[in-house]
Formats: sequence, structure tokens, C-alpha cells
Amino acid sequence: MIACDCEVCRSENPKDKRLRSSIMLSINGLNYVIDTGPDFRQQMLREQVKELEAVFFTHQHKDHLAGLDDVRAFNFRQQKDMKIYCDVRVDEALHREYEYVFASFRYPGIPRLDIQIIDKNTSITLAGGGTITTIEAMHYKLPVLGFRYKNFTYITDAKTFLPEEIEKVKGTNVLFVNALRREEHISHFNLEEALEFIRIINPERAYLTHISHLMGKYEDVQQELPDNVFLAYDGLTLNLEE
Repeated sequence: MIACDCEVCRSENPKDKRLRSSIMLSINGLNYVIDTGPDFRQQMLREQVKELEAVFFTHQHKDHLAGLDDVRAFNFRQQKDMKIYCDVRVDEALHREYEYVFASFRYPGIPRLDIQIIDKNTSITLAGGGTITTIEAMHYKLPVLGFRYKNFTYITDAKTFLPEEIEKVKGTNVLFVNALRREEHISHFNLEEALEFIRIINPERAYLTHISHLMGKYEDVQQELPDNVFLAYDGLTLNLEE
């Protein structure tokens, strides 16, 4: 956190050095990113990502879409438009925030986007095979999308769910879900709410993401969690075929 001197922000543990939340799925040799936050460029460089097939957006807040301009590196390398899956609210935000991308004059080197509008009832057939389905949660009063691939589900910035959306998540083996802090928050799960959601879904493993410095230090919080629940951290890699 900028200008913060708390013990988390001063920690030397790499697992306490948290960039904005994002995840990359590698499926049948193709890479798909969920959310391009302000740290997107840094994350792609860190993981040495050379190819990117598509981007999925959960919602339009800046901490989830502010890095989109840097997909132009993949446009240049792959010589094709970047496929973008998002709802109508994100599409409106992209046209507003990146107006130069959609201008009638295509300035050389700008990102090239192929926007596909999705909603809470969409099933997306991936280029390399397989399907991603959508789940809707409420981020206070804003609908946000989660994504499920087989028995893996990723949800962030959730506060409440309709019962039918919870049913879409059940059967998940590996679940990522947001847990901002310990105290109550108007638009995010706190730790207690995230653990209750995990109890309802009952996955084999669950990972907490979108964590603020108010949650506490990684090593301290991890000791308090159930055996099948873990704090996610930058650079975490999972093999879902195991």
C-alpha cells in the first residue's frame, strides 16, 4: 500500500508483496488471462509470457482493467487482434477509458481488440478445446463475473450471490475467491464470509485472493486457516491436472 508503514507493507517475505489480482490459465497450450490490472505488464514480464490467446474481464474497475493497453505487445508478436470477453458494462468502460483504440483513425501501434460480449449465462468454447462458463456475483450493487473451467472456479470482488449462481460453483475442486480483510466491507467478502462461502461449496482446495494489507502477514494468517484453505500469493502456480 502506498505510503503505508504497517508490518505487512514492511515485510520482507515475497508472499506479502501483492500486486493487483489477476490469474492466467494455460489450457491445451494456450494462455488466457482474467483481468489486466495496472500491474499486467509487470506480471507478464515476470512470468515470461510469450503468447496470449484471450482476456476475460470480471468487471470494469480500474484495478482490473487499467493494464489492457499492453496487450499490443501480443498483437505485434502474434499478428492478430486480442480476443476480449466482457459484459456490456466493461465494454462501455473500455470505450470510455481507451477511446483511442476505437477511434475512426487507427493510430499505429494501438491495441487491437476483438470484443465478445458475455453475460452470466455464457459458455465460451476455447480455441484449443474446452469450455469456460460464467458465474455472476454482486460487488455491492455492481454485477461481476466469475469463471469456471471444468472443476476450477475463479471469483473475485464478490459480496453476495443469488442461490442459482452458487449452484453453478458447486462441484468445484479448486476454488479461488476474494477475501479482502478481516473486518466487514461493503463490497467484498471479508475473511469470515469467504470461509463460509468455501464451506458451502466444499472444494478440495480453496485459495484466497484480492487480499489487502489489512488481512495480515502471510505466515500468520495461513496458520489460522482450515487445512484445505490457502492464501494465494504472486507467482503461485498450480497444476490442475494433478
